[in-house]
Amino acid sequence: MSHPAEPVAVPAEHLRRLAGRFAAGVERAGVAEGDRVVVSLPNSVELLAAVWGCVASGRIPVPLDPRLTPHEREPILADVSPALVLDSLMRFAELLADDPAELDPFPRCRPMHFTSGTTGRPKGVWSGFWDAADAESAVLEERDLWGFAASDVNLVVSPLYHSAPLRFALGTALAGGSVVVLPVFTPEAFCEAVRAVRPTTMFCVPAHLQRLLAHLESGATTDVSSFRLVAHAGAPCPDPIRRGAHALFGTDVVWEFYGSTEGQFTACPATEWEQHPGTVGRARPGRVITVDHEDELWCAVPAWGRFEYWNDPDRTAQAWRPTENGPAFTVGDLGRVDEDGFVHLDSRRTDLIISGGVNVYPAEVEAALVEVPGVVEIAVFGRPDERWGQRVVAAWVGDAAEADLRATAQERLAPPKRPKSYERVHALPRTATGKVRRTEL
Repeated sequence: MSHPAEPVAVPAEHLRRLAGRFAAGVERAGVAEGDRVVVSLPNSVELLAAVWGCVASGRIPVPLDPRLTPHEREPILADVSPALVLDSLMRFAELLADDPAELDPFPRCRPMHFTSGTTGRPKGVWSGFWDAADAESAVLEERDLWGFAASDVNLVVSPLYHSAPLRFALGTALAGGSVVVLPVFTPEAFCEAVRAVRPTTMFCVPAHLQRLLAHLESGATTDVSSFRLVAHAGAPCPDPIRRGAHALFGTDVVWEFYGSTEGQFTACPATEWEQHPGTVGRARPGRVITVDHEDELWCAVPAWGRFEYWNDPDRTAQAWRPTENGPAFTVGDLGRVDEDGFVHLDSRRTDLIISGGVNVYPAEVEAALVEVPGVVEIAVFGRPDERWGQRVVAAWVGDAAEADLRATAQERLAPPKRPKSYERVHALPRTATGKVRRTEL
């Protein structure tokens, strides 16, 4: 019986050389500056090196989930017209040149990530090419916020074709730190990596934390004292899981942040969350967050934080507007900003349920029901209803009784917000980043 290889921390110098060899190889293969390179690889150091080699040599990497079906992948390929499709580790190895190219000290652009198709067809988020000053500022902003340093060992537990784990891994490498990539997250693999390489930083989603906490509650043990930073985002974090993470790693270690593929809004250390429960933090440096008359959040960003939707000027125009703080964008999320500047996120507009003309925010209903004894996870969504337009439905994981859920809803929620029906499920369907697929429910 074969055993998975022990996790290894790859030093920045090794990663940089690998990225340089890839950059030289794609140039030799005829990929010009400004061309798109689709990177569709399993979670690996090679994926990170391919992206680094592209952004630091003027090519545009387009990271894609290697599990996409042809039906999902072909429209994206048609949209970006790639000069190269990198879809196997063997092809990566074939492209490597013996002598590495000289890489720019800072990436010239962001990778072009495609957002999930919850608002229609997937769309590419393109930063444009930065000048040298903006390129440096983009890297140093992340470094200053998260403290990336040469002494860091970043543990990658999420798919690197997503923006957040890729930002943390590349930011660490650019600062001279080491990176460890888990091919797939399991609590057992996490504990083994912690034992073997003593990581200092990690980005994760709440689903990772929930699985890890359940694993430890079943009797497993791990020493997580090596971590100085555990950042979570990507989905609302139920309070019991958040507090479990605070207890496990320490409130001086855990951060939450709010952002999207398009850009970053806030960052919130656990100590601030405990003083302001429910917040996702204050605006990151250089940003100003406001709400409009429909409670939609808008974020003014520095020059290097701007973007367009690839080949979609109409959607780009809808996402941006001028403000007194400079150009601001929205991704349709709803919330509020309190008098101290703390942002509270109500819901994503795409999740909004309108029942009998009343707006119902799933996050609010979920927060009211998640602490019912026996509820492990819960997701609230809308279903078409001839009378009300949509009716509110709740699906939950765990051994909680439906009667207890109904009683709590009656106690905590106004009538339009109370789920009309409840469904017990074995697991909630999720994307690779941990977001609940409400459309599946």
